[in-house]
Formats: sequence, structure tokens, C-alpha cells
Amino acid sequence: MTMTYDPEIAASLMAQAEAAAGMTLPGRGDLVGLRQLTDLALAASSDALPDAPDVVTTFHTVPTEDGTDLPTRWYTHTDPLPGPAVVYVHGGGMICGSLDNYDRRIRHYVQLTRVPFLAVGHRLAPEFPGTIPAGDTYAGVRWLVEHAPQVGVDPARIALMGDSGGGGIAAGAAILARDEGVRLARQILVYPMLDDRTTVPDTHLAATATWTYDHNHTCWQALLADDLGGTSVSPVAAPARLDDFGGLAPAYIEVGELDIFRDECIAYAQRLLRAGISCELHVHPGTPHAPDLLVPDAAVSRRTLADRLRVVASL
Repeated sequence: MTMTYDPEIAASLMAQAEAAAGMTLPGRGDLVGLRQLTDLALAASSDALPDAPDVVTTFHTVPTEDGTDLPTRWYTHTDPLPGPAVVYVHGGGMICGSLDNYDRRIRHYVQLTRVPFLAVGHRLAPEFPGTIPAGDTYAGVRWLVEHAPQVGVDPARIALMGDSGGGGIAAGAAILARDEGVRLARQILVYPMLDDRTTVPDTHLAATATWTYDHNHTCWQALLADDLGGTSVSPVAAPARLDDFGGLAPAYIEVGELDIFRDECIAYAQRLLRAGISCELHVHPGTPHAPDLLVPDAAVSRRTLADRLRVVASL
């Protein structure tokens, strides 16, 4: 039996294809076009979310090792759960996305969980390549640990969370935290982008990919330049390159069976488990990349949201 789209996803994609008739997707290497398309999609999916009337936002800057002050947003509920917190890394293939076009999404998580979130405005490739995005994110983790008493957070109950490119950056920051002796409560990786070698099409997935192999190549090329696919790639930049998984934070990983990230996510979960690290893995049938952004009201999107909320609330 061949793999096919979930019916709700299929209907939405067909409607979107009809609406976009005549448009040409960005080709391999079209960084500007891919940035524009992805930012528009992220903004549209965020705008569709409901209001979060009980969430309050404050703005901070976080210093990085190279002296840059990063913008961050601290989201709290008017009736917060005491102790836990999440450092969130926005998606966008490591080349785009922003605090602005993720603002409504993070407010939604905080509204539903009552757990505070720190959103980090990490710098983007290709202007800031390699390990810089993960290093920026780790700076946010370090800031939250240092300021935990002031913001009412238990430093032992901090999780890293990110989706897509942000999931890969979160995984890289979790490696840095492990190496620096910072113990995280969890890494919550939502269809994460982990492996720079996922650029050659799998014939079973290429026809159903909403995030294409050309898109993936464009983004990894922006992050790694001439190192792409080579032997010198840092696991902080591409976490699938990690050899030693010992001591990493327990993980939650979700991915669709029609997502080109499927195999790298499954392999990452297996390697965590083989190192004795707890890992909850979900592979959702009939779903491509980011089904919750494509069809937020689909049953599978509601299930994945419920799983994420459960994991966040359990911190």
C-alpha cells in the first residue's frame, strides 16, 4: 500500500494548489524567493490562531558570546504554573522567521498551558552561519537560568522547544547545554531539521513534499556554505552529525511520514534511546511537513497540539 495524504490535508493542499495556479516555487538556491514565501506562510498561519487574552509579554535583550544583544520576548500567563518554562526557537529553515510572525503562536501555547515561554530572536543564515543560531539560542537558555529566581522559574524545569528549522537549532542548543553542564528538563523537537545530508530526493517522499529537497538544500547551503555534506560539519549546526548522545536532555520528537525529515528524526530518536536517553517519538501517518501550519483544524493537527501541550504542562 502506497503512502497517501491524510484526507483533510489532501483537500486543503488541493485547494491551495488551485489558488496558487501559475505560481512558481523557489528553485534550488533561490534564497530570497524562499525567504519571502516562507515568511508569508508563517505569518498567515499565525494570524489564524485565536487571541490569548491572559498572556502578558515583556521585552528583554540577551547578550551573546560575541557581544551582540539579541531581542527576546518573555510570555507569561496571568495565572502561571509555578516553576516550569520553555525557551522557544521559531521555525523558518534557519534563514527566515521572526519573533513577530511567531508572536501569536507562542501566545497561544502560553494561553493553553499557563507555562511561561522565552522566545529568542536568533540570528539567521547566511548572514550568520554555522553554529551562530544555536549559540544565540543557548545564550537565551543561559539568561533564563541566571534570571530564574527573578522570573519565578525553577532552573531544573526549563525545556528547549522549536519547530522545523527552529527544532534543529533547539537540538543544537541542547548539545551546547549538555557540553556546558546545563541540565535541561526536556527538548521538544517539532518536525525538526537535523541533517544537512537530506538533500537527495527519496522517490517515495519527493512527490508529497511540501518542504522540498530543493528548499532544504537552499537552507543548509545558507547555513554551511562549502561545508555542506562534508566531514567537518559541527553537530551544533547539524545535530544529526553528533556521535555522543550521552547526557542529552530527554526528548519529544514528532514528524510526518510524508515529511522529508522523517528518516533523520527517527534516526535521532533511535540514537537518543540507544544512549539511554528517554525519547517520545511520534510519526504521523499521511502528513507532510508542518501539517498544523497547513491545516490547523485537521484532526491530526489537533492531536499534535494536544501532545505538545501535554509535554509542556508536564515539565
